[in-house]
Amino acid sequence: MVKIKYFVQLNLILVLILICSSVSSAQITSHFQTWLNANGYSSYNFNNGGNSYGGKANSSDTVVNQPVIFIHGNSDSAIGQSSVFTGWNSSINYFASQGYKTSEMYAMTWGDADPMQSAYQYHSKPNLQKIRAFIQAVKSYTGAAKVDIVTHSMGVTLTRKAILGGSGNDSLNGGSYNLGASLTSSVDTFVGIAGANRGLVSCYQTGGSTPTCAATNGLYPGYLYFGYVVGVSNILTNFNASSHYEGSYVYTIWSTADEVINYGNVVYGQYTSQIPGQNGEKTFSAYPYGHINSKDLTGYYQWRMVKFHQTN
Repeated sequence: MVKIKYFVQLNLILVLILICSSVSSAQITSHFQTWLNANGYSSYNFNNGGNSYGGKANSSDTVVNQPVIFIHGNSDSAIGQSSVFTGWNSSINYFASQGYKTSEMYAMTWGDADPMQSAYQYHSKPNLQKIRAFIQAVKSYTGAAKVDIVTHSMGVTLTRKAILGGSGNDSLNGGSYNLGASLTSSVDTFVGIAGANRGLVSCYQTGGSTPTCAATNGLYPGYLYFGYVVGVSNILTNFNASSHYEGSYVYTIWSTADEVINYGNVVYGQYTSQIPGQNGEKTFSAYPYGHINSKDLTGYYQWRMVKFHQTN
């Protein structure tokens, strides 16, 4: 039994190595970059030193499949850099195996991709604006009526606010802002993987002392007061006040064995990775489906949700 377990672990490691190597040199195509520069998006630096993905090979490259946009989580990047921060390598490869082309898959890096700075990443004004602009750019560039969006970890909650739009306040980065009208009509399927939609218990335990856990734009889950949950972070309260605005179809993928979210995924009696008003979900309860593998080993389910609006 022990030999079998280690054999499975070894195979998973080898798979991740192959996944990371196959798209590690990918970046936004020159055709897409030229279009971005010509259409007012150059200031967003979507290519981010080459750690991005997507775009047509040339003007005759037709987009057949509905474009899918991948938004990564805290300290990760569009294209994976290690066996821990694996980006969207696995999903891109799986979608490619199902006939998707580079012109139909898009990903960019919204943060600094530095694990040492993970406690300082939050739902900032620049992050929200960048993600929102990328969604709008991909839709316009491809000429698609709608796009699909697959998100992971903090990318789930960031993208939910980016789609919701509206006002907010980021005292650490420019103060008050208004993102504009909702992008709901632009999104067909939204998939949230291992998100902390109701916050993180660990943020309560640390007293919300870091930007990631802050009670303004962080993942602070609130506290119990005479049986009621109060003090939930402003931004969580904002994008959880409405439901099913993320797209026409909303799905989640998550695990009760998630080692980052912990506590069986439960925050004050509710699964934090569920999205209010979701259409369905795919859940796991044991190894190897932790925080990262709920993303890297679920390409099949992501594709089924996006392509067929099915969870199995």
